[in-house]
Amino acid sequence: MMIRGGRSLVSSPPVFSNDANKLLVCTSNTVSVFSTATGLQISSLEGHTALVTSVLVVPPSSPAAKVLCYCWTASLDGTIRYWDFSVPELMKTIDIRVPIFSMVIPSFLDVPAEDKGKHRNLFAYVSTIDTKETQDKSKASRRQIRKCNLSKSCLVGRLILGETKKPEVLTVSPSGKFFGICNKCKLHIWKVPDQGSEHAAVRKITLHHTKKITVITFHPTQRIIASGDVTGRILTWRGFGNRAFSGDNGVDNQKLINVQEDKPGVRDIDDADLCSTWHWHSAEVNVLSFSLDGAYLYSGGKEGVLVVWQIDTGKKKFLPRIGSPLLYFIDSPDPTLSSISCADNQIHLLKMPSMGILKTISGIKAPCCYPEMYEGLGNGIAFDQTAGLVALRTENYCIQFYSLFDDRGISEVQVCERNHQPGDDVTVIVTAVALSVDGSLMSTSEVKLAEEGIGGLVCLKFWQAGSQNKEFSLSTIVYEPHRDASISAVTFHPSGNMVVSSSFGGDFKVWRCNNDSLQSDQMRQTFSWTCHAVGSYKKKPMTAAAFSADGSVLAVAAETLITLWNPYKNVLLAVLGETLTPIVNLSFIGKSDNLVAASCGSNPQLSVWSMSKLSLSWSYKLRIEAVASAVDLSSFAALVLLPESSNETTFKGRDGVILLYNATDPVPTAVWSVRKAKGGALGFLQVNPSFVEEISIDGKTPEVLLAYMNGDHEYVVFDPFCKDAKEVNMSQKVSHSALEVKGLGGQYGYVSIYGELPEFDKKRPETPCVPSFPSERPWETIFSGSSHSLPPLTKLCSSFLESLLEKRTVTVE
Repeated sequence: MMIRGGRSLVSSPPVFSNDANKLLVCTSNTVSVFSTATGLQISSLEGHTALVTSVLVVPPSSPAAKVLCYCWTASLDGTIRYWDFSVPELMKTIDIRVPIFSMVIPSFLDVPAEDKGKHRNLFAYVSTIDTKETQDKSKASRRQIRKCNLSKSCLVGRLILGETKKPEVLTVSPSGKFFGICNKCKLHIWKVPDQGSEHAAVRKITLHHTKKITVITFHPTQRIIASGDVTGRILTWRGFGNRAFSGDNGVDNQKLINVQEDKPGVRDIDDADLCSTWHWHSAEVNVLSFSLDGAYLYSGGKEGVLVVWQIDTGKKKFLPRIGSPLLYFIDSPDPTLSSISCADNQIHLLKMPSMGILKTISGIKAPCCYPEMYEGLGNGIAFDQTAGLVALRTENYCIQFYSLFDDRGISEVQVCERNHQPGDDVTVIVTAVALSVDGSLMSTSEVKLAEEGIGGLVCLKFWQAGSQNKEFSLSTIVYEPHRDASISAVTFHPSGNMVVSSSFGGDFKVWRCNNDSLQSDQMRQTFSWTCHAVGSYKKKPMTAAAFSADGSVLAVAAETLITLWNPYKNVLLAVLGETLTPIVNLSFIGKSDNLVAASCGSNPQLSVWSMSKLSLSWSYKLRIEAVASAVDLSSFAALVLLPESSNETTFKGRDGVILLYNATDPVPTAVWSVRKAKGGALGFLQVNPSFVEEISIDGKTPEVLLAYMNGDHEYVVFDPFCKDAKEVNMSQKVSHSALEVKGLGGQYGYVSIYGELPEFDKKRPETPCVPSFPSERPWETIFSGSSHSLPPLTKLCSSFLESLLEKRTVTVE
């Protein structure tokens, strides 16, 4: 049992069903079907093994056929599939054995009335890559436009309509008579031939522009094509192809059309009557679409504003403040419903023509891009263990709460009030986010970047959740909590009424809230947090912090040392041994008396410390990206970054592994290899009673679940203690012997700190017989070899002392 999610909803344009009640969305190697009434997912089409690039709904042949739910999908796995998405059920698979980047089926839209009901071949046009080896190495990987006979399940001979340097998206006209692509500064337009012959010639024209063209769209009734370029201009060509696509090739009117004055705005000898330009967008145009009646043109781009142009007059109106660059605008068969896809992985359902947002399908937000100096402050991810949620920081200074079980966004919390617009420079960075155990409280830290070396501000904020949908309200804000030093970590006490924040400035602070306010629902908005204690250790930077399971001990990393404190009395209890590099992560392992620490730098280390003995239990020399501990178990998981040299051999391109440990055993109980581990996160989740039936395995409910989120915020939730959990998000479990080959297994703390020991036979018994040494001159060989192979002290002392002391015979007088 595995729950996968976090996929992109905007990798390809979505499409509405014929009755406009469903929206089909390409999500990685599946197609998710959403209800337009609720915005929730109702089913999915699963079968492709690579990214789905196109989904096309079969239009109804009559008004009564609108209830039919059939669609075609194309994928990079080289297959085209035919589905009944009302069931859902796979009906047909066509394997053309080349990756498909885009697909259109003009035959859907151009069906003569006299041909309705007749069986005719169905043709699709696909944008593919030719991977066949050729003598000319420059043509070994050619991007081609090909024709495919869907009725015969094959490509049409060697017919190649065009070649480009990179895969291009195909756009078909609503009439089904034309399709085209934008290729740098050119527009290539093909006229779809009659359906009678699959080898009929396909005529093409090319229109030219001075700037790179980014998107094109066709008018539904007239011979008009519109395009957007990288500068924000919108160009419309009227009467394109009047010469090349007419029946008589326009011979009689050749001279009239070639007169430059008769073709205003048209470059050179382009086959068009008129070209006009509109300009409002300040950056490249990503969205262009004509309305169903052709009276309006919708455009959008990086500004996050949808512009509606009146074709005849050029007048415009706007839907502003969408908050993210626009990618696709799709009309539905229902003229009162449309959708718009945004770069922040959201799809908005719009009520037309007022353009009000009816519903929003929220996907997980993409990782933030921050200045290099702030990349090491953490990934800004926190797990709500009880509710199965994850909190993520976003580019627009928000914290998104995302349901790992439902695979949808729950809410967003505006951390700092900023008039953020897409494309603006980053001015504020959310460096840390922490949640209480029950998920009712949240704490965030942020840094306002200095401008030209002037200014800069560090803030610590405390939040409390409302009654529904994780709507948090700000309760306390602390400016410069550690003077001008940045905050390295924030963590909650198990009870939730205490928070510790550590800083690189050399101190940590314990914050407490008013317990009476927490217990009264009427005073939830008035409680506040105050500083309870301040601690430091030899002015060392405090780099990490963690509370024990019962909250009686606070562990704070003082760079390379671990200091243990009584959080209530602010008394230093003990200091644990020193590591070679600064510690960046601390976590108590459930209810055991063990503490796990991860350090980074040139000598990274994963170490487990015994609180009862105040000493190191075991350690590995591993580069750790994340650590998670189970609350009620003595187990923890570590996300390890693999050396680059091992990615392409043993681990087949995967850059990380998840190691599951028992606190007292240095040998991992389970190992999984993963992709995109850099920037990833781990978290144990408690099983919610409402999901018991859904996540039960063989009738048994798992004690806990482990969530892994990769650097692209794709995730998988699984039972780490189930023997059948052999893969994690498109990767297979790696045997322990594979880790040992790369130096990741079978190493203890001594080896990770002081270097490798000489190789020895790992198959021999764990307690081999101690070899005996010669008794005549034992001092020459007694200390040779590795330290772990020295004889016991009982044999060592007798042999050594006898070699130094000369035996004398005692004479009794």
